[in-house]
Amino acid sequence: MDKNNALDAFNALSQATRLDVFRLLIKAGEVGMTAGEIGETLDVRQNTMSTNLSILARSGLIRSEREGRSIRYFSDMEGVRGLLAFLIEDCCGGHPELCQPIINEVACTC
Repeated sequence: MDKNNALDAFNALSQATRLDVFRLLIKAGEVGMTAGEIGETLDVRQNTMSTNLSILARSGLIRSEREGRSIRYFSDMEGVRGLLAFLIEDCCGGHPELCQPIINEVACTC
């Protein structure tokens, strides 16, 4: 991930509803959620949810799959990994072993 992509991701997460959506989709895991389910869970109107989902998708942090007439959304773990890697890319002054506790803390064990 380059600096501009990271800035897009941070911009997407800088709004409260989008951050809530992202965290909800991380929690949902491989099952994901439809836009309607996300909107109901977070009590957000459909048109507002659609806009927020589009911004998150463009940032590379979520992805979608069409299921008939509805769309199911998932966290895009490759995008998440890219952002985390960007953040710790130059970690620890050339001593990557010092970063291992951080990596262990954010590694998914699911």
